[in-house]
Amino acid sequence: MAVGYSAISSYSRVEIMHLVQQRPRRTIAEIVEATDLHPNTVREHLQRLIDAGYVVLETERRTTRGRPRVLYSAATGTAEASSPIATHRVREAARRGDLLRRVYPGTQAATLAPDALHQLDALIDDLGDAGFDPLVDETALTVDLSPCPHATSARHRETLCRVHVGLMEAVLAQAGGPLAVEGIAPACDPAQCVVQLSTQPAAPSPTRSARE
Repeated sequence: MAVGYSAISSYSRVEIMHLVQQRPRRTIAEIVEATDLHPNTVREHLQRLIDAGYVVLETERRTTRGRPRVLYSAATGTAEASSPIATHRVREAARRGDLLRRVYPGTQAATLAPDALHQLDALIDDLGDAGFDPLVDETALTVDLSPCPHATSARHRETLCRVHVGLMEAVLAQAGGPLAVEGIAPACDPAQCVVQLSTQPAAPSPTRSARE
């Protein structure tokens, strides 16, 4: 399956995403230095990531003279780094999921609470936009992304996996609920990709607070 034309279909954007996931509040100059991309190209990539709800920006608060810098961070779904665009996407995914479960009651998983189901709705929606065809086991709490569309990208596979896991963590946090990413199940076949989820005490999220 080919990777869809998404915000992270470009490896340059994956690389930028990896940088802001590793350390928040990055400047354009720092990203340019780390990637060796032109400043205008970095700005274009960052805007695409912002539009997708993956990156947020803030203006530096200065106590001295000088033009404040614009700082870029990964949208983690927490109150400190929540994207309004991601919030809207999570709400829409939950709405569509609820509608589907009303139309097809058999899709309702009795073992999962509504907030956990909404987390899965948001996760499936986001992974689909990223070019994956996720298969979710709501009992085992696994998300099978096989065949991995990045399996042949041996050179960048580790970075790609880290970025995707970080994005999944952010989506689950943005949705608000008990589910979190535990890790990727080890496999001898690089084409295999199964993400293991786990349950933990649900932390408040901007999206859930807005729903309430």
